[in-house]
Amino acid sequence: MGDKAGTRVFKKSSPNCKLTVYLGKRDFVDHLDRVDPVDGIVLVDPDYLKDRKVYVTLTCAFRYGREDLDVLGLSFRKDLFIATFQAFPPLPEEKKPLTRLQERLIKKLGEHAYPFFFTIPQNLPCSVTLQPGPEDTGKACGVDFEIRAFCAKTLEEKIHKRNSVRLVIRKVQYAPEKPGPQPMAETTRHFLMSDRSLHLEASLDKELYYHGEAINVNVHVTNNSTKTVKKIKISVRQYADICLFSTAQYKCPVAQLDQDDQVSASSTFCKVYTLTPLLTNNREKRGLALDGKLKHEDTNLASSTIVKEGANKEVLGILVSYRVKVKLVVSRGGDVSVELPFVLMHPKPPEQTLSRPQSVVPESDTPIDTNLIEFETNFGDDDIVFEDFARLRLKGLKDEKDDDEAFC
Repeated sequence: MGDKAGTRVFKKSSPNCKLTVYLGKRDFVDHLDRVDPVDGIVLVDPDYLKDRKVYVTLTCAFRYGREDLDVLGLSFRKDLFIATFQAFPPLPEEKKPLTRLQERLIKKLGEHAYPFFFTIPQNLPCSVTLQPGPEDTGKACGVDFEIRAFCAKTLEEKIHKRNSVRLVIRKVQYAPEKPGPQPMAETTRHFLMSDRSLHLEASLDKELYYHGEAINVNVHVTNNSTKTVKKIKISVRQYADICLFSTAQYKCPVAQLDQDDQVSASSTFCKVYTLTPLLTNNREKRGLALDGKLKHEDTNLASSTIVKEGANKEVLGILVSYRVKVKLVVSRGGDVSVELPFVLMHPKPPEQTLSRPQSVVPESDTPIDTNLIEFETNFGDDDIVFEDFARLRLKGLKDEKDDDEAFC
């Protein structure tokens, strides 16, 4: 498929094709001082609308248990944020100036296209998924954002799947333009009945790393003691702070290196170790925090969470951080270790008129069925390209019943 000049717009229709939602993007960036506004268009069949209203809701939810465990009216899900917008008939107090894209869409789609607007609060978490186990079914645990559009006489009316549209969007953060200082840590161990010590110093070459980038760990050992260092262990650990009813922290190694490098008594040692934390090597680890959704394995390890100073952590859901741990295994002297915190994120993508999002194309050599994304190539009206709100599916993967619930 060659490059085409135009503005890409994602769309999704209800099963009965009476309701269609249009969005200019699926990833909304948290800039710390503000979050990208959510603005779109909902197109309604006028004959189907009759005397009903058109509502659009934005929900941020934290699912902390599998769907198949939801019994007896108990749901392992906590809604962190819910906002409702009445698209038709429009309410005077909710009326806002149209964005350029909304103006173009209304011009192209006609008088039955209605705009909607949402503002995502800054203290809400980013989209994070906890990797399920091999036997787990249904939607994965984690934090997600969902837009739902439907027709009803009142908000209390039951919503039916056939005449509603559900779209999962993502709240994301990109790497800051100015990284922090170079991580460095040191410690000194004094042993019993001895005035000699063992000194460990470790550092990283920088604080900010991009996903897939190798991490260089510089280790320097000054052993003035009578002990011998038998082994050096280097590991990259992911820490996930789950902030819900109470705060709990879970840690999981995502890259490890065990070296039989020995440091004898009264000697020094210096070496650079290289590790690369990748999801590819951690597919079987249940509970590992990942970016976005797991559908079709097109995600990666969760990006570090950057928290604005003064934010209410009780609302934040899942906070992700990373540390490199350097451990010396000392003969008859226990372990000596230090930890180096660092940031793992995606770089901010360049601004492009029409490009496929990084997260759409899985990193795989498996053939891709491009027929599952359809383009309307009529550029006669303002160069708008419509793309179905669905991720590319890998050929050979079994379709799941809830495919329409994850990034589609």
